[in-house]
Amino acid sequence: MADGIMTRTETVGGPELLAEKRQAAWEEYRSLPMPTRKSEEWRYTDLRKLDPEAFEQLIDSTGGSVGALASDDIPGAVRDVLSESATRGGTMIEIDGAVGRLELDARAAEAGVVFGPIAQVAMERPELLDRFLFSSDVAPMERKLWSLHVAALSGGYVLHVPQNVRIDDPVHVVRWLSRAGVMVSTHSLIIVERGAQVTVIDEFMSADLDGEALSLNGVEVFGGDGSLVNYLALQRFGAGVKHFSMQHANTPRDCTLNSFNVSLGADLARCDVTSHLLGPGSDSEMLALWFGGRHQHFDYHTLQHHAAPHARSDLLFKGALTDSAKSVFRGLIRVDKGAQLTDAYQTNRNLLLSDDSQATTLPSLEIAADDVKCSHGATVGQVDAHQLFYLTSRGLTRAQAERLLVFGFFGEVLARMPVDSVRERMTDAIERKIGI
Repeated sequence: MADGIMTRTETVGGPELLAEKRQAAWEEYRSLPMPTRKSEEWRYTDLRKLDPEAFEQLIDSTGGSVGALASDDIPGAVRDVLSESATRGGTMIEIDGAVGRLELDARAAEAGVVFGPIAQVAMERPELLDRFLFSSDVAPMERKLWSLHVAALSGGYVLHVPQNVRIDDPVHVVRWLSRAGVMVSTHSLIIVERGAQVTVIDEFMSADLDGEALSLNGVEVFGGDGSLVNYLALQRFGAGVKHFSMQHANTPRDCTLNSFNVSLGADLARCDVTSHLLGPGSDSEMLALWFGGRHQHFDYHTLQHHAAPHARSDLLFKGALTDSAKSVFRGLIRVDKGAQLTDAYQTNRNLLLSDDSQATTLPSLEIAADDVKCSHGATVGQVDAHQLFYLTSRGLTRAQAERLLVFGFFGEVLARMPVDSVRERMTDAIERKIGI
């Protein structure tokens, strides 16, 4: 299947702009080696058994049209999410990369908001894609999987919020993977013009699969001067899934970008989170939590790239592990020569709930300016035996005591989650995973 991915891509057709980008990405993918553990950035995650071309490539052959997905055809877990009483500014359901339902609040539509499948927007608003799509500065360590993601694009969406438009309720995208043996590649392109505001939730779900599946996801966020963007990525895949997410946020003058990543599912989840602070006064808050069990492996790489002066970034990532789960955090604060008066923080905390769990944390600084305030810190530790003894001596079982300690550990991050309904749902999901 040496040319399997591109052969199937060529049969899809669709907008010329997308076809050209996918063809170029395929050529790049073929020219690059798969990352190995000899690379420092992939030292703790082994891809030797990953063969993308062994999977059936899923392609949305509808040309960007939206299917009429009946309620009975929506997976039960997705229906549970949609049944929340919280209001939404927009909703999209993707099943195996194909859009089955799309809704946009009438007020947002009247204000000129664009929300739709990439292929559809490529035909109706090609100037948006020509300017923004796949234009982020992708690091060398990401290029192999990023080029595969582009070449094998299954679907995705574009959200464009015009100048000074505020969408009060979250735009919620739920992506469901239905079966093993497949590769799905989706993209989120979020463009928020000057003075606009929006909250976006990307949620990834599946049942436990009877074999392996591969999920690729690319995210590009382009803010405008003085805009506010909240972006939440919730990964709750079942067993059998390997998930690779590559996220790039670009913040110009006085733009605020708050990102929140949650990883609870999949066998292997790698997430590269990059924030490019490109203008004075830009502000980036980067939050994440993960809870791993079984043999799960979570790998987070982050970059806070300060390219402009007077910008601020604050990163707080927390992970808890039990059974034989493993996690990796590698974070870098990079301050360019002209980025004076940078204010940047980076913190990673890890809680080990079993003797066989393992966390590796590697925070770092790369500073070329001389008038900055930057700091980083990291910890890896077991459950506090004294706290556990105190709680169990008050009548709690060990499991109940561990539950309280885990939520106390995650509390600092959960409290900063910008959507109350999502906070409650993630709390319930963590509780189920603990087994209480």
